Amino acid sequence: MDVNEYIESGILELYVYGLLTDQENLEIGRMAREHEVIDAEIVSIEKAVLQLSSSFSPFLSAENFEKIKAKLELKHGKVVPMERESRGSAFIGWAASLIFLIGAGYCYYNWKQADEQLIVTGNEKTKLEETVVDLEIRNKSTETALDVIRDENNTVVALAGQAVAPQSSAKVYWNKQTNTVYVDASGLPEPPEGKVYQVWSLKLTPLTPTSIGLLDDFKNSGSRIFAVENATGAEAFGITLEPEGGSKSPTLEQLYTLGKV
Repeated sequence: MDVNEYIESGILELYVYGLLTDQENLEIGRMAREHEVIDAEIVSIEKAVLQLSSSFSPFLSAENFEKIKAKLELKHGKVVPMERESRGSAFIGWAASLIFLIGAGYCYYNWKQADEQLIVTGNEKTKLEETVVDLEIRNKSTETALDVIRDENNTVVALAGQAVAPQSSAKVYWNKQTNTVYVDASGLPEPPEGKVYQVWSLKLTPLTPTSIGLLDDFKNSGSRIFAVENATGAEAFGITLEPEGGSKSPTLEQLYTLGKV
């Protein structure tokens, strides 16, 4: 086999990594002694391995190496250099370390990617669950609104806008059999911060207002239909804008809607 073909075959790399049989190691040692270019190539491969692994191994300067060598010679006699045939085994530890570090890094990278994907999936699942709950609440609210509007037993009282808000309107659905009262406030503007709409049942002679509920959480109510307290004996209904928490008596200057039964 031509020397160049021998080098390009990859057998020298296997030799340096200590992956050949004893017979093959002896053969390469013989070839290295006969051909300087093969010997130089082996040295070049060894240097490349050392350079790759230098960042993971302790550095030993030439000066310190000579000191250690001198002490060994004083204590045990002359240090005998190893034959070239065993040179590959000196680098197998470096090769194994490099392979282990590369494998560990690859495994860590994959684990990190999988962990991040699990976090993203968990967040998406939470958002989806919140969306489903929100839709269920909205659907329930819509069903309630439709039931109220379609109930033939309801007395429907239209409330017209007053001086403070002429464009406002509302409807009261009063079921005298079940004593339930619902207010459709979709015609009212959103109340200002710190204010709340308060619903009143009225007796006209003499004028006697009774609070039957607040239209709380107005902004987040999709249907704007609110259940309030029973209105026994009501002759009219009115809605005023009051400070948050409601008032004991209606603020007539803030009367938004009014309607007679």
